[in-house]
Amino acid sequence: MPDISAIPERPLAPDLAPADSTSISALATAAFTDDGEPDIRRVLDSHCDWAGEFPWPGEGDTLGLWARMAQVAALDVSVARAIEPHLDALAILRQAAQDGQWSGIAPDGATWGVFAAEGASPRLAATKTSEGWRLTGVKPWCSLASDLSHALITAWTGDDTRALFAVDLRGPGVRTGDGSQWVARGLPNIPSEAVTFTDVQTELVAESDWYTSRSGFWWGGIGVAACWFGGMCGVAERLVCPAPKRPRDQVAWAHLGAVDTQLHIARVALRDAAAQIDAGAADGAAAQVLALRVRSIVRQTADRVLATVAQATGPGPLATEEQHARRVAGLELYIRQEHGPRDQVALAQLTVAEPTR
Repeated sequence: MPDISAIPERPLAPDLAPADSTSISALATAAFTDDGEPDIRRVLDSHCDWAGEFPWPGEGDTLGLWARMAQVAALDVSVARAIEPHLDALAILRQAAQDGQWSGIAPDGATWGVFAAEGASPRLAATKTSEGWRLTGVKPWCSLASDLSHALITAWTGDDTRALFAVDLRGPGVRTGDGSQWVARGLPNIPSEAVTFTDVQTELVAESDWYTSRSGFWWGGIGVAACWFGGMCGVAERLVCPAPKRPRDQVAWAHLGAVDTQLHIARVALRDAAAQIDAGAADGAAAQVLALRVRSIVRQTADRVLATVAQATGPGPLATEEQHARRVAGLELYIRQEHGPRDQVALAQLTVAEPTR
């Protein structure tokens, strides 16, 4: 198991903010087998031991939340990728209750995913009946669906409207795959698959596109970027640990300086975003602009860190060091959730007015 106590003191560490290590220690105890391999099922099963130690987004300690998420990702990106949707789902349910959308009670011991991606037909449709809402169709890109007990799922209630539902993934009519089509070299233990729903009873959480219109949707997207930040800190650790077998030359020092600068750029962007959110300055359209900016900054920074570390270390660690190779492959896949030029187009259209003619 990685050494938790050393994380804040390591050079290039994910030090967004001082964070209580209790929750991180509980996670790490569950996350890794004796041989150092991440065990995602154990992480999910132990959620009662750690989930309550993570602050809520937008309620005064957003930076503390992101700092914990970054620390987890620095240990192992796949563990962060597993816990982030669970924490996000709990925050979504809390926000839905605060907004008067939902008055239900989450099942005790539930492990949650958030499935909101869309794909080709047949799309997932929700139909209201005399006995409540029913789901029928296919939902793509459902990460860890076979390992979770519940999920928050968006489904179409009309031609152009979607609502958010809570569903028991182990109930009748739900068919998950076996993960065999997931061939990713990064995050191989976080399979994403299509799930088929056949007349599945479900609970309405929020109507009328509430899920994507709330500020918390964008705050959650920045929380994912905090995981990317932690992941790049884990990759960068290879430059300082283990210690080099020979004194560093000027090129090695230059690589370290470049990576330190790159991490600082992402760190400052995340700290500023958390401050804006907790100050009430990142709601509505401002939340979307902030998320698109910060996610782009952190993703571009991750690309640079990956490239710099690769140049500094050469092929050896990627070919012979399991932990480093896993960190690199996992981060490379995870940051692809940022959509590059498409997100930059959206950002520009939100911030730059077209000239009148």
